[in-house]
Amino acid sequence: MTEVLTLEGVSLRRDGNSILSGIDWTVNADERWVVLGPNGAGKTSLVTIASARMHPTEGTVRVLGETLGEADTQDLRTRVGLSSAALADRIPDDETVRDVVMTAAHGVTGRWREEYDTIDEERADALLAAFGMSGFAEREFWTLSEGERKRVQIGRALMTDPELLLLDEPAAGLDLGGREELLAALSELAGDRRSPAMVMVTHHVEEIPTNFTHAMLLRDGAVVASGSLRDTLTSVNLSEAYGMPVRLHAYEGRWTARRG
Repeated sequence: MTEVLTLEGVSLRRDGNSILSGIDWTVNADERWVVLGPNGAGKTSLVTIASARMHPTEGTVRVLGETLGEADTQDLRTRVGLSSAALADRIPDDETVRDVVMTAAHGVTGRWREEYDTIDEERADALLAAFGMSGFAEREFWTLSEGERKRVQIGRALMTDPELLLLDEPAAGLDLGGREELLAALSELAGDRRSPAMVMVTHHVEEIPTNFTHAMLLRDGAVVASGSLRDTLTSVNLSEAYGMPVRLHAYEGRWTARRG
């Protein structure tokens, strides 16, 4: 298997506080991972490191065969697709939907003086079509619903045909209809062998798309359990991760959890 992401003994400290502690993790090219845990577990910090946008305090990180601290991170970031709230906040409200997606080709948010080829425009339009947003290409980003924005952001993350796709809480803030539309799109993407390796962060097992293969559970910056989805996502492991008794139920490839 081809490793696209490897963390060895990764720890992160900020202002004397431990954010991540001794993380060992490998993601292969054909895997789709979900990272679960309560608030403050270190999930977003983990994804930020995986996206080559932050260095750990200790340990080794290899992204797409390049070691952080030795590689050209600007070049590396164009090979990693990222959708996150922090990135979305940098998108100008008046940017058109097509340009939100297309500017990823230059690694910028907000179109300025960059030049784009016809192939860039066609790629952006194809991604908007794939996520049901073709009719919104000329709309300004601020006019979209939260669910529509999330789909555009994922299209943007795929613009450079990345080898690794990182999604930080893509379903956060969505109503039931918006969540289900997004999860259907992500399920289809995860089931396509041509898709890149995927890592998705979430708080809720209900937001795990079908066709995901692996899971990591975090608590207080440390790994509670990690491995295949079926072996890792258990009531026992969730109870340990969330610090309370949890009952997990599975139905037709989807999951629900309740306090046990």
